[in-house]
Amino acid sequence: MLAFLRRLLRAAVVIGLVFGCVASLILADAWFELGSAPDGARRARMEASPQWGGAGFENVVPMWNDVSGMMMSWRETSPHTEAQFEFPVVRGQRERFAQAPASGLRVTWLGHSTLLLEVDGARFLTDPIFGGRAAPLDWIGPAPWYPPPIALEELPQLDAVLISHDHYDHLQTETILALKDRDVIFVVPLGVGAHLEYWGVEAEKIVELDWWERTRIGSVDLVMTPARHASGRQVFDQMRTLWASYALIGPEHRVYFGGDTGLFDELAEIGAQFGPFDLTLFEVGAYSRYWPDWHLGPENAVRGHELVRGVLLLPIHWGLWNLANHGWTEPAERVLIEAQRRGVRVALPRPGESLEPLTAASPARWWPELPWETVTQHPVQPTGLKPATLRVP
Repeated sequence: MLAFLRRLLRAAVVIGLVFGCVASLILADAWFELGSAPDGARRARMEASPQWGGAGFENVVPMWNDVSGMMMSWRETSPHTEAQFEFPVVRGQRERFAQAPASGLRVTWLGHSTLLLEVDGARFLTDPIFGGRAAPLDWIGPAPWYPPPIALEELPQLDAVLISHDHYDHLQTETILALKDRDVIFVVPLGVGAHLEYWGVEAEKIVELDWWERTRIGSVDLVMTPARHASGRQVFDQMRTLWASYALIGPEHRVYFGGDTGLFDELAEIGAQFGPFDLTLFEVGAYSRYWPDWHLGPENAVRGHELVRGVLLLPIHWGLWNLANHGWTEPAERVLIEAQRRGVRVALPRPGESLEPLTAASPARWWPELPWETVTQHPVQPTGLKPATLRVP
């Protein structure tokens, strides 16, 4: 019996050592992508922010989660979460942008939350993802359904890169490395600059802002505005950096980029201060009834568009990765229905397609017809908000 216990103990030690070695190798492989913790003057500035709660940043209204529902939500997974589909990607090269937009405002959707915005002579790239998985390792995590419509090296000269927060589907190490030596400014929320400096971006190229702070890029005033979300690239850095949205205010045109957000009351204040917006960019994908405050979902995106006083809504954060249990075409189907019900103009370009919001035509279906759940079957009901925010026409 004693000999058996000794053999069992030795086996446990060996298994533990093997597991430890594997875990160490995985951590070493992912270490660079995890980024870096803010310290020094950057940390002091973060802690002086009204959004700092002592241990990290906080939302004005906390996000609610149905933990038990989340644990069992796999039972509700759509059979159409992965796209078995040849996407009609609009390919392009630098020459496409040689001619300035006739209206002064043009947007090119490059998939998920990556957009090229041309606003009154200035060019902005939002949450740039150019290939690869939404994860710190290149062999796990959601894989994209199509390669970048426009190669990174084919992009025109940029004035600024806008980062909404540091989650992997919005801040990708490989893309930052490819952009870091360009003559471009990186505008990021508080704390995110630590990641960029760790990856080799010069400090002089980084503009780090708190909510309601602003900077000027060319002719455009860029205001960092609130969002209702979270941050973190690993287990121990949750809420350590800020998340945000952006109001781009040009002499002729205005654009609102929502980043990742649930519905929140301050959207009405953003609209009152900086609207109306010729174009709004709200996320419509990756939602669940069990975590209704993390992401908007289609119907709340339309409501957010109304609150900020938008003219044309271009839905983002869908059609590139499987990040939730709903069918991949469901966000497009539901946002069209809700926009029509409320009389909201909406555009749903193909990946890589450019359009000028002032003259954009009605959306043409380019995705396949697949089964999907309606808002009645799968409602996303945000919590803790003022009645005026939830009130719809």
